Amino acid sequence: MTAAPSDTTLVRPRWAPLSIGAFIALVVCTNIAAIAWARLVLSSPETLLALSSRNRYLALALGTDISSVAYWVIGSLRIALAFAVCHLAGRAYGDRILAIFIKYLGMDQPTIDRLQTGFAKADWAIIPFFVGSNIVAAISGIQRTQPARLAAFVAVGLIARLALIQWLANIFDEQLTDAINLLQKYSWWFVGGSVILVLLTNSRNTRRS
Repeated sequence: MTAAPSDTTLVRPRWAPLSIGAFIALVVCTNIAAIAWARLVLSSPETLLALSSRNRYLALALGTDISSVAYWVIGSLRIALAFAVCHLAGRAYGDRILAIFIKYLGMDQPTIDRLQTGFAKADWAIIPFFVGSNIVAAISGIQRTQPARLAAFVAVGLIARLALIQWLANIFDEQLTDAINLLQKYSWWFVGGSVILVLLTNSRNTRRS
């Protein structure tokens, strides 16, 4: 693993602002999913996973008529895209990118410090286990993880995560079906609650910044 350059010696590439723009676009997509998930999982689970492939959305999608191909392809691409964008932002901006996570995404410095320490000791374990973590992706960029090494770890993490969720969905198929039936009856109530939750969360993070 190559040591990360300091912020004073870091020369930002021309594409650096694009990584921030892509990150903002993904955050917007995640917020849309957080608001409309209860409707989207019923009408278009593929769209929901394209907007955000968080674990709960992956599990709920498996309770619908989504195909295995769509689950694996869309889920993998969405997680990999977010990881790539945050990795590039880390490469472009170094430690400064971590300030964004602290100010606007509700992260705290102790958590980031623990992840950085763990990454330095065992990136081979941290990257696959936290393949869906924006902060770990950014740290991999800050630390200049080699592309081939990074791709291998991300692939292992994606396969393990999607397979585990699919396995658990099969085990708890009855409970998952009950959850989908509940959404069919009260989806708009869930949407209303989600709007309030998203607004409160974003308002809290804005005040913190």
